[in-house]
This record gives sequence, C-alpha cells and structure tokens, in this order.
Amino acid sequence: MTDYAILLMVELTRDREMLSAHALAERIHVEVPTASKVLKLLTGSGLLDSFRGANGGYRVSKRASEISVAEVIAAIEGPIAMTECSVEEGLCSQEDNCGLRGNWQRISLAVAEALSDVSLAEMSMPLSRKPDPLQIMTLNTE
Repeated sequence: MTDYAILLMVELTRDREMLSAHALAERIHVEVPTASKVLKLLTGSGLLDSFRGANGGYRVSKRASEISVAEVIAAIEGPIAMTECSVEEGLCSQEDNCGLRGNWQRISLAVAEALSDVSLAEMSMPLSRKPDPLQIMTLNTE
C-alpha cells in the first residue's frame, strides 16, 4: 500500500490537478478499490484534499517539494520504525531480556531522517544514473 501511496502522490503532484480515484487508478495501473483505500488514508492524514460530486476528486494539499516520502509512509503505516520497541516501550515481549532498544531507536531515527530528506518533487524526477550501493554506504560513513 505504501508503494501505491507514493505513486498516487507523485501522480497528483505532477500538475497539481484534481483527479478522481478512477483516473488515478488507471494512471498507476491498480484496481480502483485499492487506490480508493490508499487515497482515503492520505486524505485522513492531511496530505490530500478530497472533493465530492460529479466533478470531485483528490488534490494534494501542499506542493510536491513540501511533502516528504516520510510523511507519505507515516500516513499509510504509522510512525517509521525498524522494530516495535523503537516506537514505544512495552510493545515487545523480549524487552526485558534485550538491550538493543536504544540502538534500534538510533537506526529508526536515521531511516526516518533519510526519508524526510526526499521530497515527492525529487521522487518524480528520474535519476540520471543508477545509484551505486557502495557509494551510498561510503557517503553514510563519512
């Protein structure tokens, strides 16, 4: 669902026009009920405005450059976290026997920050070349 949410949001930010769930589903090649479910979640999170009626549809509430991938993910899945314990204490049955919570929180924070640094405007632009995983790892250790 999160993948579809990113696709839908990028599609809606291209021209900032209002589109129906049906039109959006066709554009990203998913079933209308799937698109509708994702659009409802995105609307509930405030990322989209919805308009009823024959000429109704969905429109982004902000410019693409103002919406991060992290916001879209959080709208669909909730807080970005690698493990349950990195979000809230008491959710993991292993919590009393495990000393990794602080490290999981650190990792979750790094992932959330990285996703917050990528806007939908950036997602809509094709990369000039395929990213090199080794280069990415090197950049992260500097």
